[in-house]
Amino acid sequence: MTLSIRGLKRKLLLLALLPFIGATAAIAIAVALHARSLSNSQQHIVATAYQASKQAELRNYLDLARSAIAPLYDSGRDDDETRARALQVLSKLEFGTDGYFFVYDRSGKTLMHSRQPELVGRNLWDMQAPDGTPTIQLLIHQAEHGGGFVQYPWGRPSTHQMEPKLGYVVLLDRWGWVVGTGIYLDDVNAALAQIDQHASSNIKRTLLWIGLIGTLGMLVIGACGLALNITDHRSSDAKLKLLALQVVESQEAERGRLSRELHDGISQMLVSTKLLLESVPARLEMTTPQQHAIAAPINKALGQINRTLGEIRRISHDLRPAMLDDFGLAAALVQLGREFGESGPMPAAGVSIDTSAAAGKDLPEAINTVLFRIAQEALTNIACHAQARCVKVTLAVLPQQVTLSIVDDGRGFDYDAVQADARRGIGLRNMRERAESLGGRIQIDSQPGRTALLAMIPFFAVPSPTSEHLI
Repeated sequence: MTLSIRGLKRKLLLLALLPFIGATAAIAIAVALHARSLSNSQQHIVATAYQASKQAELRNYLDLARSAIAPLYDSGRDDDETRARALQVLSKLEFGTDGYFFVYDRSGKTLMHSRQPELVGRNLWDMQAPDGTPTIQLLIHQAEHGGGFVQYPWGRPSTHQMEPKLGYVVLLDRWGWVVGTGIYLDDVNAALAQIDQHASSNIKRTLLWIGLIGTLGMLVIGACGLALNITDHRSSDAKLKLLALQVVESQEAERGRLSRELHDGISQMLVSTKLLLESVPARLEMTTPQQHAIAAPINKALGQINRTLGEIRRISHDLRPAMLDDFGLAAALVQLGREFGESGPMPAAGVSIDTSAAAGKDLPEAINTVLFRIAQEALTNIACHAQARCVKVTLAVLPQQVTLSIVDDGRGFDYDAVQADARRGIGLRNMRERAESLGGRIQIDSQPGRTALLAMIPFFAVPSPTSEHLI
């Protein structure tokens, strides 16, 4: 029953923890997904805003370039000198560190490139980006279809590294020129990377907080479960002790009842039978020889009755000594010591009983019974195993507890070995359980030549167990 209750408690604890863990994990996943979605949305908005800003900026730059060469282009002249002057004007225009203009003809020949003059005069029609895209063809195609924006990778003049670039081109149809400019997108990518890093940092920090809160919650649930188990364990332990006390008291009550029945019932009947048998010869009108013939079996029966009465008195006394109920524990221990000395393996002078520290103290019946039975069990063990010559029993009533000390000079024993062996030490376990039933404890120190047993019982009124305590 106890194991099934413990298993049920573990299952209830798991049923409390598993949904909590599942809910915490679901919250963490939902928060992470939502945060990632917000980050992507923010990146899209930022990228769109940057893109629009860059496009407007490129339009303005190209409008300025067209305005700079407009007098030459609108003059209607198509000679080489006019075109050379226009290319010279465009080559001098620049913005920022890596901002410049370029001019190609429709066949892909480079007519002007202010930052990469080594390209001038070269036909770049078949030039391809690292991904295989024909860059110059895309620019010319876009210009021939009304102009517009083209994104492509190009070497950055200041770093000579290939980076993404947003270009804007228009077609000067009469001259057959593709005029364009561009802005590198590294700042856009850096801004997007910063947003992504910030979002990832926020997600990690949020998940960490969720993990900490979840761990704290599990610890709280576990602590509550542990506290509940400890409380239940203490309650069960108290109930078991109370039940053990009730069993002991029931045993003692039954012992007392049997002792009284033997003493007041069977003993009295045997005494009456003895008196009747003793009166038989006097009532028979017989000759002396006949009286002698009858007296022999009657005397034998009377001897048997006397021995039976003695055995009944001994059993009655062992079951529940009247001295314990009539005069208390101190007197009962003195009588027990005298009987042990008379019937035990050592002389009566070898048994010392000191109850002076308990004289005149009225102890609760439960304490009297437990300490008397401990002393009885200890003296029985000494008689059977110790081979002792001297035993000293000391009873003391202190302000907070009652102590019973029993010391002998026997051969001693290995206490740990006896406790570990389930087939031995039954008497020791009985003594310990009796003491623990009243909240007390027993200390045993044994070595060759000396064994000391000390029983300590808290001195307070012990309530009699009732059914309501065992609910």
